[in-house]
Amino acid sequence: MRDAILLLALVTLQRLFELLLSRRNEARLKLRGAVEAGANHYPYLVITHVAWLAALWLLAWNREPNMLLVAAFLALQPLRYWAIMTLGDRWSTRVFVIPGASLLRTGPYRFFRHPNYLVVVLEIAIVPLAFGLIWIAAVFFCLNAALLAWRFRIEQRALAEGTAASPPLANTGQGG
Repeated sequence: MRDAILLLALVTLQRLFELLLSRRNEARLKLRGAVEAGANHYPYLVITHVAWLAALWLLAWNREPNMLLVAAFLALQPLRYWAIMTLGDRWSTRVFVIPGASLLRTGPYRFFRHPNYLVVVLEIAIVPLAFGLIWIAAVFFCLNAALLAWRFRIEQRALAEGTAASPPLANTGQGG
């Protein structure tokens, strides 16, 4: 049970930290003239991630996690923070467009267009699976995939309008 609570606390604190970092970066982005694109999708993303965390706390707090899957979750984290650190002040859980800015092509963005999305997609499945919660993994994987598809369209539209959007997290997260 102790391992379960530690893992759930880590994931929860990580999400809270990312929201605080995102809020700080959003203020800085706005000072640079950035404009949010597709804000209407964001509440659904937040609700999905909060529901995912709530389901995990409700159903997994007293289960022993599979340590191999915990290790897989932990192995993903360097990619998450490499992506966040590479974007620096441009990283946000929302989609912001900085007029005239170009896409980053350094760090993990040399290899993946959305490295943090990859992390979030995998951990949305891995964490519940670590507790044997297959249906939680399946439901939230599908919800998150649908939201990311929506978000990708928002980002592509922003790019098509002649401005370059910084590839954000999720989440998010969400974090994503």
